[in-house]
Amino acid sequence: MTITGRTRLMAIVGDPVAPLRSPALFNQAFARLGMDVAFIAFEVSAGELPAAWAGLTRLRNLDGLVITMPHKEAVIPLLDALGPTARRTGTVNTVRRRPEGGWEGEMFDGEGFREGLERAGHAVRGAAILQVGCGAAGRAIAHALARAGAARLVLHDASPGRAAALAQALSETYPGISAAEGAVDSAGHDIILNATPLGLREGDPLPFDTSRLRPPQVVADVIPHPEVTPLIAAARAAGCATVTGRSMHEGQARLAAAYLGIAGWEG
Repeated sequence: MTITGRTRLMAIVGDPVAPLRSPALFNQAFARLGMDVAFIAFEVSAGELPAAWAGLTRLRNLDGLVITMPHKEAVIPLLDALGPTARRTGTVNTVRRRPEGGWEGEMFDGEGFREGLERAGHAVRGAAILQVGCGAAGRAIAHALARAGAARLVLHDASPGRAAALAQALSETYPGISAAEGAVDSAGHDIILNATPLGLREGDPLPFDTSRLRPPQVVADVIPHPEVTPLIAAARAAGCATVTGRSMHEGQARLAAAYLGIAGWEG
């Protein structure tokens, strides 16, 4: 496409941005749809979002932003309004300009993850699930799994108190679910998922011991790049079905696109 003075802008804000798939995914969609919109990446370090935000929100040809780590929580106080999932989880991954002025945000990581699981043929309703990682994406995922009817959620996080706080919030919001902090033991679970950043960088340790994985367990990862993380490779070697981070990424992109007013999105 040719970028002109009439081209509208959308962007992703995070750190690091080099591994991100969103610019290619969105720009391919804009080209396919014949839209005069360009999607770019802004690398903003943790702690510097408020200063960057003051400039970004004054760009009159900027229509929307995708927010990725480490800013999914830090963006909250900078917004004028939040969608229902953002309010429940305290996290945001998509921001759009409001017609009346200002900016509003919503979170689609959780529903994107759930959609990826179910498109791959793995039912959430009635499942016993072990989730490792309860940060911004993890909170959204846990809420989406609970809302979809998971029977049991065992949560683990390296930060003290984080898993217990999420389990309490889930129990209060979704009375039908059994949610509790627990040890990282894959035995007895239908679905085991990694919602930590482990696997994003070469040399990262596995998020949990994979020696006890057995079919027909399903192992899922939130890391989109590399698509076959060490965890996914280990799960496949154990004979387990897998769902990669690409599924979550494409699922949340579909939802984010609708939120940003991009009609005709496919994939």
